[in-house]
Amino acid sequence: MYKLFLKRLFDIIFSIIVIIILIVPFVIIAFLIKVNTKGPVFFIQERFGLHKKKFKMIKFRTMTNIKRDLTKQTYQDNSEITFIGKYLRRFKIDELPQFFNVFWGSMSTVGPRPCLDQTYNSFKDENTDDRFKVKPGVTSNAGVSGSIFLSWEEKWLLDKDYVSSLSFYNDMLIISKTIVVVFIGEDKFLNKKNK
Repeated sequence: MYKLFLKRLFDIIFSIIVIIILIVPFVIIAFLIKVNTKGPVFFIQERFGLHKKKFKMIKFRTMTNIKRDLTKQTYQDNSEITFIGKYLRRFKIDELPQFFNVFWGSMSTVGPRPCLDQTYNSFKDENTDDRFKVKPGVTSNAGVSGSIFLSWEEKWLLDKDYVSSLSFYNDMLIISKTIVVVFIGEDKFLNKKNK
């Protein structure tokens, strides 16, 4: 019942609340991005969604507006991250526009993070396709398990675990952990088996 109906209902209600609360901060952040660097406010990119159906994911732009190797993970010390971008990434603010994706139905509040074609083709293994059985999320199981410190293969495995144990309780747990991660950092939630 939760997977088929209640999860989507929760997403609609939750995304509307978040968007209303953050509309003024969104305007301020957009202004700061434009003042700090040349380029668009938003970073819009095609990603894989439910059943590998592609959609356009929206984020606040945190890096310089140049082409780069999309299969490489971006770490906090990357020189291409802008001054404002460092703070947006550290506190996960850059991901918040994805609640528009949640409202539109291409994403969920919780689910595997949406990946690129290049990432999927470069790192896919036996655990990869399970993540496409549900909608991608703004936050994820991997995201509260030390995401930036994990390999793609480790992330895929955590995504598989999420899909197999999908429930309202697990979603609320991941949302709660996400709030804590924002304030204390991802390294505090690094899964012990991945240290």
